[in-house]
Amino acid sequence: MHELVRRLYPLCRSITGDGVRRTLEIVGESIPLDVSEVPTGTEVLDWIVPKEWNIRDAYIKDVATGRRVVDFNESNLHVVGYSVPVPPTVLSLADLRGRLHTLPEQPDLIPYRTSYYKETWGFCLRHETLAGLPEGDYEVMIDSTLADGHLTYAEHVVPGRTDREVLVSCHVCHPSLANDNLAGIAVAVSLALRLKDPYHTYRFVFAPGTIGSITWLARNRERAAHKIAHGLVLACAGDRGSLTYKHSRRGDAEIDRAAAQVLRASGREHTVLPFSPYGYDERQYCSPGFNLPVGCMTRSTYAGYPEYHTSGDDPDFVSAEAMSDTLETCWEVFQVLERNRRYLNLSPYGEPQLGRRGLYGSLGGRSDTQRLQMAMLWVLNQSDGVSPDCALLDIAEKAGLPFDAVAEAARALAEAGLLKEIR
Repeated sequence: MHELVRRLYPLCRSITGDGVRRTLEIVGESIPLDVSEVPTGTEVLDWIVPKEWNIRDAYIKDVATGRRVVDFNESNLHVVGYSVPVPPTVLSLADLRGRLHTLPEQPDLIPYRTSYYKETWGFCLRHETLAGLPEGDYEVMIDSTLADGHLTYAEHVVPGRTDREVLVSCHVCHPSLANDNLAGIAVAVSLALRLKDPYHTYRFVFAPGTIGSITWLARNRERAAHKIAHGLVLACAGDRGSLTYKHSRRGDAEIDRAAAQVLRASGREHTVLPFSPYGYDERQYCSPGFNLPVGCMTRSTYAGYPEYHTSGDDPDFVSAEAMSDTLETCWEVFQVLERNRRYLNLSPYGEPQLGRRGLYGSLGGRSDTQRLQMAMLWVLNQSDGVSPDCALLDIAEKAGLPFDAVAEAARALAEAGLLKEIR
């Protein structure tokens, strides 16, 4: 995962353009992708697919010395995203200042700035660089194009035994920002590779933020309405902060409860947040017209760490250990979704004799024997096949037990002929 982050990091991405295409080509080396190209001018819900932006070079040059004091080739964050082309033009530093963006409170970092829907141009630089520039003339140049083209997104599908889908969404529009969101892309790829013969169908969407998910929704209204059973937006998956899960708009969707169950049972330091219409693409999937059961898994929260949207978000800022922890947590959440079944107790009159069936004996010597015995009693008692809240996740929540213990108990009881799966 960390190697994939490092490989993708130098590419200049935006909401359209060749950087997104190259990113998807690299992802496609690991998992097969179905790539879609949506033309400029296409109406997508209340939006319109914008012109495509590409950039080859840009600089600010000190006329007196001929030295590039700001160079796109050093960092693609140096140019405001979607800057219109600027031929070589000489400006005084005083006239240029209005086009320059810095972070005075973080003087050694380059900020990330964009102007997607207003045609303008500008540069981003370290505040310490700006402070060191002498008054005088500077030549600026931006070799970019802004023209009719396409918005590009891609999907990877892992077929399941049911057509009910788990949506996993990542944004692929940011330039050289490792945590936001190359780490999310890397974790998604690893999740896709790990899935083998799942119960649900898993659909991975790699799309530009906001306009990309809106475009996907516009082209998949029927799927969104009838197929998406669960969903997870992955972002900021590699920083050293603790895990954070943000609820879907519904607040009590199965994915919300599964994530909370996994995080609580793991003992990991974590935060569970209520839904808000601010953040990543969960706000599009959870817009009231769709109201999909899509939560968001991050480590540090959206805009919640000092390196957010700066050059400090580089490959050294993310760690292999943090990405692995995010991967395992998401995997455990998916395993809850995969195993959350409803059962019917086939011996519902009184408590069945578990010892006679070797169920107690089979647990001997295990450190969690008492917990599994309690889980068996809870599963037998609650699995009436009628109550709306008799699925295994419901039982785990009622009993205050880890989902794994409840699922293991159900498996053992089913093998002993005491339960029948009804979902």
